[in-house]
Amino acid sequence: MTDDQQPLEPPAPEVPALAAPETPAAPGEPAPAAQETPAPAVPQAPAREPFWGYLDLAVFAGLAVPCMIVGLVFVKMAAWVLHLSTRLKVAELLPAQFIGYGLLFAALYGIFRLQYGRPFWASLGWRPMSLPATKIVVTGVTVSVAVAVGSILLGTPDTSNPMKEMLSDPVSIALVGIFGTTLGPLCEELVFRGFLQPLLVRSFGVAAGIAGAAVPFGLLHLQQYGFSWRHALLITCAGAAFGWMRHVTNSTRASTLMHASYNGLFFLALFMQRRTFLHTW
Repeated sequence: MTDDQQPLEPPAPEVPALAAPETPAAPGEPAPAAQETPAPAVPQAPAREPFWGYLDLAVFAGLAVPCMIVGLVFVKMAAWVLHLSTRLKVAELLPAQFIGYGLLFAALYGIFRLQYGRPFWASLGWRPMSLPATKIVVTGVTVSVAVAVGSILLGTPDTSNPMKEMLSDPVSIALVGIFGTTLGPLCEELVFRGFLQPLLVRSFGVAAGIAGAAVPFGLLHLQQYGFSWRHALLITCAGAAFGWMRHVTNSTRASTLMHASYNGLFFLALFMQRRTFLHTW
């Protein structure tokens, strides 16, 4: 071995790093607690929507007729006490129906607030409309025209019925028209598309839920049109259209506007027809 060739030295062994020694607690002080690893968060189950159930629906349906009867009794007593004339049938029926709906919604408000702690309007889908108001109005008018065409195709009989008797004069038509484009659509949409339809959609799916809410809506008007199945069928189809609007916009405000425009064209045509008849006569 030459002088410039040095013997290779073996590499120094790696020394493992030593953990820093824990500082002992001072006399009289408690020892520091060992840090615990936090437990993983347990995922929360999503809230059920809608939050009400069929028992609430049964209570609501059971109160419907008593509330309407109380409303009618209240109007009759007020007319008797105040010596008011109820010559016009609508002057008695419309306030009674409005009071009945008010009592019914007061009971529903109590269920929402006391049992579930939820708000009334938001729970029933009274939200901003995701479609322009003009488009919703045009849709309601279109459905009204389609129902009129369907009435002709079905050969709907022009028979005497409570609705025709109630709309026998221009004043009654105007009063019913005002109610039918304001409070009427509001109350009916809150009941059928705000309260009933979401529950049925949750249980049976969208199509069955919309149809399931439209059927009792049509049956509600059966007596008004002299138990004509053709009228009930057409109104059921209109109710399904309102339910579709409620579903695609997630808003009963939208279905209410559509319902009001649907009724508005109907009452406008009826008023103009009556006015033309009177001028001709």
